[in-house]
Amino acid sequence: MSMGEYIKGRGAQKNVSNRFAEHSHETRDDYLNYCEAEGDEAIESKTSIIETFPKTIVNKVTSPDIGMEYSLNPYQGCEHGCIYCYARNSHEYWGYSAGLDFEQKILVKRNAVELLENKLKSKSWQAKPIVLSGNTDCYQPVEKKLKITRSLLQTFLKYRHPLGMITKNSLILRDLDILKELAQDNLIHVNISITSLQEHTRRILEPRTASIKKRLETVEKLSNANIPVSVMMAPIIPSINNHEIMPLVKEVGERGALAVGYTIVRLNGAIGEIFSDWLRKSLPDRADKVLNQIANIHGGSLNDSRFGTRMKGEGEFAEQVKQQFRIARKLYLGDREKPKLNCKLHEDFKDGQMKLF
Repeated sequence: MSMGEYIKGRGAQKNVSNRFAEHSHETRDDYLNYCEAEGDEAIESKTSIIETFPKTIVNKVTSPDIGMEYSLNPYQGCEHGCIYCYARNSHEYWGYSAGLDFEQKILVKRNAVELLENKLKSKSWQAKPIVLSGNTDCYQPVEKKLKITRSLLQTFLKYRHPLGMITKNSLILRDLDILKELAQDNLIHVNISITSLQEHTRRILEPRTASIKKRLETVEKLSNANIPVSVMMAPIIPSINNHEIMPLVKEVGERGALAVGYTIVRLNGAIGEIFSDWLRKSLPDRADKVLNQIANIHGGSLNDSRFGTRMKGEGEFAEQVKQQFRIARKLYLGDREKPKLNCKLHEDFKDGQMKLF
């Protein structure tokens, strides 16, 4: 395998140095040539599942840019492989690279259900919406086998506790039975992430996610089941998907979405190098243009950590996107509103069953 060969089925095309690691690694051409001559793989292509047993599972979210107070992530790392994913940087805290490692080394929190149950039973805990997953997708491929997310949903239902969900995988429909029960008491909001209506764009941006067709069907089926569903068009990437705002909002509106949100791409930490490398290999004809436009949105830098501007950007492009969404929502969503999550039931179900007195 040569250095320029595209790794199919993966977003990142290489590992990058971990900023917390003492040593860094470089894959040299002579090593790659040797592996090719010997018929060996220079880069491991399989996904590894690594079991972990954390002490806590519900995380307080302190960022003022994110519309959630608490999140829960049953998995760290994500096999979906979305090239732009801000969560890549978090993999460095576990000792891995934000590049291919993020997609190939999936950490599974085996005691997630036990930890959540302990949290919800705690006398000091007062019900506030908890979001699955604020960092990595709770319905990524390994969930099909492990069913940790399904067990978490059953726990939320048992204790009548409100939650939100964010996913780009149609696997969520497997749990429609539990979601319907949660929705009866206004205990659930679902966000489906749809970045593009073009399957080719989806395949290179998000290689192991559900197809666009399946995601649109998921929005429709959730809506038809009276489960409040919204769509996140995230991120908007200039010269890649920004031209799709109006048609995408129209499409999901027709499928029953109650709201549509967005973010603009930001390339913090290691993601700048990972994204730039991917861009030059997958879309070389427009790589410089895209990178320059991203920099213009974020004050001249690919790396933007400024609260208040990092999620939406600034300048002419950011304003155009903002106005397009304003118009699209008015045209295609009208006065639709998401029902408010119910935080009042949980106190009566602290022990897992309804209090009679």
